[in-house]
Amino acid sequence: MSYGAYGGGGGYDDGPGYSNYNNYGQRGGSGSYSSRSAGRSAPAKKHMLKLIILGDSGVGKTSLMNRYHSNKFTGQYKATIGADFLSKHVSITDPQTGAVRNVTLQIWDTAGQERFQSLGVAFYRGADAVALVYDVGDSKSFDNLENWRGEFLKQVGLDDKGASFPFVLLGNKIDRPESERRVPRERAEEWCERAGLGGEMGGPIPHFETSAKTAENVEGAFLELATLAVIHQERNKQEEPMLSYAPVGGSERRIDLHRQGSSSYDYNGGYRGNDCC
Repeated sequence: MSYGAYGGGGGYDDGPGYSNYNNYGQRGGSGSYSSRSAGRSAPAKKHMLKLIILGDSGVGKTSLMNRYHSNKFTGQYKATIGADFLSKHVSITDPQTGAVRNVTLQIWDTAGQERFQSLGVAFYRGADAVALVYDVGDSKSFDNLENWRGEFLKQVGLDDKGASFPFVLLGNKIDRPESERRVPRERAEEWCERAGLGGEMGGPIPHFETSAKTAENVEGAFLELATLAVIHQERNKQEEPMLSYAPVGGSERRIDLHRQGSSSYDYNGGYRGNDCC
């Protein structure tokens, strides 16, 4: 398995033996977009989706990415410097249209240390969805979520309400003993209600408590993130302005803007005096 380091020459690597997925939603929850998309099938084109994982150093971002990508876990990771990414091919059903998309998820694992946050604008550009990660046993990592979310929105030019940008919240390391928990589930869900998805997506930010160590809820969380990214991408396409052009032919006239004081050309042939712009 190889990483594609930002700025390097590495390509995308899916690793051996990974196949497309057609039926998801096992852990997405009855109200999640991913559970609504399960079980449908139709021909689809391939798309690229850029997913970014944000959060403090040590919350398990790299472990979550590797667990989802290759179903592997190791407790020995060095802090990420800058950003790395992995890619994975999956099939996602758009719950709003029923269309199946074969997508390549480009999953970016970003550095959690403060000294690397100034690099964010380069890594954030073109993102389709973001996973915000905290450690359920570290209340400070939860308190910093608003900073991570706000800085991302600022870097990509969105307002503090997110302009309906898709986020998913992951409370990682639920394999810890319950006595070590510092962030109650209720507190996280209240935060999700306040932050919200807004706009057409509506509702709170989806929240998953995960364990990269045991793989609990990891697949469902990334499925939900990818499904929201598909919806977001489709909505952006629908909102792209249509270009209109004036009809050409007949008695329509073209003015040469590069030749001041010259005569304008008539499509019927010949010149028609001087036009001033």
